[in-house]
Order: sequence, then structure tokens, then C-alpha cells
Amino acid sequence: PVCLCLCERAAFGCGENLFLSSAPFTWEHAIRDWFNEVDSPGFDYGKGARTPGAVGHYTQVVWYSSYQVGCAVTYCPNSESVYKYLYVCQYCPQGNLNTRLTRPYDLGEPCALCPNSCDNGQCTNPCPYVDGYSNCKQMKAAYGCGPSKNGLIVLGYCPASCRCADKIY
Repeated sequence: PVCLCLCERAAFGCGENLFLSSAPFTWEHAIRDWFNEVDSPGFDYGKGARTPGAVGHYTQVVWYSSYQVGCAVTYCPNSESVYKYLYVCQYCPQGNLNTRLTRPYDLGEPCALCPNSCDNGQCTNPCPYVDGYSNCKQMKAAYGCGPSKNGLIVLGYCPASCRCADKIY
């Protein structure tokens, strides 16, 4: 048998973590392995990775605005590699954006940013849009989100900032 990946893409980019192994493991083991990058190689909130680029799995697992998560495992017995098991999780929208790499989540009390949309300490008001630029907040303040020509441009490139004032994005 051949192992195939038939992936349906979301309207926005998704992040992805991979875990390869020669033997089967539990999902708890795979996810904890990604999460443990916080300790080794190390991550300091507000500063980032202690070793550049070394904690991308951790930051994706804890990313504040990823609210759609799907995971799957496949067994490839005929793989020429020693790794026969492939564990994959996709996180949408993707995390690890350069503008927040040192702050993959917000510190504070659970649901402080969503007091009217909270369930078991988790915000339940995600934004289905993603901004195309890191300075959308400033663009919205300067031009608004329509109906002027510049406002419509902001709306097109900054849909989260324009359409999700009361949501997490």
C-alpha cells in the first residue's frame, strides 16, 4: 500500500505539526512532545525561542487564534524509512506569525478578552478571517473599512480587523 495525503484546504492558511516514529505512540505522547519544546530547547514568553527557530511545534500548539484543529495518523508498513508512523495535526488559522512569535497567547485571566463568550476557560468567539498585513490596526485607524477607496482596500486586506471587533483574532 501507498500512503497518501488528500488534504482539503481552508480559506486561510493552516499550520501543521508532524511527528514521525518507528513504533505506535499515543496522541498524548505526540502532542506532549511538541509542547515540551517550551522546556527544551526552550521558550521564554515575550522573548521567544532560546534557540532561534527551535520551538515552532510548541508555539503552534498553544497559538491563541487557532480554533480548528484536526489530527490523523497513518501507518506506512512499506516505507523505506525506519519511521513507519506519521502523526499530523493541522491548526487553522495557522500560528507562528512573525508579529507574535514571542507572544503566541495573551497572558491573563482565562476569558478576560471574551467574558460573554466563554466556556470552561476558553473563548468561544473566534474570527473566521485573517488579516493580510501586520499593520492592519493602524490602517483601520487611518482609513476605516469603507466606503472610501482606501477604506475598501483596508477591508479587502484586513478582514479580521474590520469584521471581528468583538472576536478573537
